[in-house]
This record gives sequence, C-alpha cells and structure tokens, in this order.
Amino acid sequence: MKRFWIRRAARFLGFAIVLAGLAGLTVMTLWNALLPSILGVSAIGFWQALGLLLLSRILFGGYGVRGRGWEGGWKGRRAWKEKMAERWQQITPEEREQMKARWRDRCSGRGRWGSPPSDPRAE
Repeated sequence: MKRFWIRRAARFLGFAIVLAGLAGLTVMTLWNALLPSILGVSAIGFWQALGLLLLSRILFGGYGVRGRGWEGGWKGRRAWKEKMAERWQQITPEEREQMKARWRDRCSGRGRWGSPPSDPRAE
C-alpha cells in the first residue's frame, strides 16, 4: 500500500514538472515571437519565462481550478440567488416598492452612484 502512494506522488510530481516546463516554454516562445518585434524588448530565456509566469500568478491570481468571482462557481451563485429570494420574500410590499424605485433611479442615471444605499427599514 505504501508503494502505491509513493508511485502516485512521484507520478504527480513528474506531471507537475512537465506541465510547468511546457508552460514556461509556451511563455518564452510567445514572448520571443511577439514582443521584441512589437515593443522592441529583448528576448527572454526559459527561467525568465518561468519567473514571469510565477509573477503573473502572484499578481493576477489563478491558483485554483475555478475562478474566485462567485465563491465556488455555480453552486455559490445558486446559493446567493436563493438567499436573495428569501430576503425578498421577507420584506413588506411597501419596502419592495421603495427598493424598486431606488434601483430604478440608480440604474437610470438619476441616482447618486458614489453613496451607499440607505437602509429601507430606517426610513
């Protein structure tokens, strides 16, 4: 059983190294093929391409398989919609009309975009 896990870890490590190497070669090739002629920058080597790839991951994210925009992809979006539908059912019809009017004003350009929306229960 222990050998199985060692082989599996070695296979994963080998796959990760090959994948990183291919990504580095891709970045280096694209950089050297496009940017020196377009922007006049110098060509880069393999290790510089890997460093550039790592820097872009640090600056722009992208560590996970899924994007982080909706906190878990479609499941997070569905949960958010359910939560908003539940909140909408709990407010009174008068509060609904006030909220609709406020969003109508906001979306039509007549509202104040810089200020946060006021609490409908405080009014």
